[in-house]
Amino acid sequence: MEATQQNSTKHEILQYIMKRTQATALELSQSLAISPQGIRRHLKDLEAEGLITYKSVQTGMGRPQHIYELTTQGRERFPHNYDEFAVSFLDTLAETMGHEQLSQVLHKQWQRKAMHYRQLLGTGSVRERVAHLVELRKAEGYMAEWYPYEQVKNQNSKVKSDQTFTSEKTEESVLAIERYILMEHNCAISSVAESFPTVCGHELEMFGAVLPDCTVERTHWIVNGEHRCGYLITRLGQK
Repeated sequence: MEATQQNSTKHEILQYIMKRTQATALELSQSLAISPQGIRRHLKDLEAEGLITYKSVQTGMGRPQHIYELTTQGRERFPHNYDEFAVSFLDTLAETMGHEQLSQVLHKQWQRKAMHYRQLLGTGSVRERVAHLVELRKAEGYMAEWYPYEQVKNQNSKVKSDQTFTSEKTEESVLAIERYILMEHNCAISSVAESFPTVCGHELEMFGAVLPDCTVERTHWIVNGEHRCGYLITRLGQK
């Protein structure tokens, strides 16, 4: 029982770092309600297993602060279901029919995926459909989450460079604006995306087709070296 609990706690630590890119022992202790000593024991074990690493940052006159990040091995603990076979299969298709025709096939596949999602999402509010979409993505192996854009805006008075949202500003007095952030902290098709990054463009189009009354813009991209894929979903409607 104790070993099972320790494994569960370690998974929570990995998941926390995965979502936030990096974390200190104090942040983990406060978030998971575990003593600093307990957190440090788990971090030491995870480091020994090769799942996390840390860098030391001097923040004042005291001792350097350790900031923990996941290693590649640690990130691989989270689902990425389609890898070697899918990449090999797509390579064969590209050699057989050419990259242009392969792109058309992939585009058609994402169109079918969009139709499937739309049937499952129904015709509820944007908020309801975004929440449902996130649950569907979770079932497919994505560590997905969503929240209102205003929540991010309020938490970050100055938007960080990797959170630059490109949607145009519109007069609030004229239009009612709904904005939501959809984040995916891992990629269930990461190997495919690395070998065929065009699938990410098709995926972006797919999200737009799933939510036809919204605009969908990419804000983060794992293939670009970021730690998550993110999308800004905006709906403009007359007040």
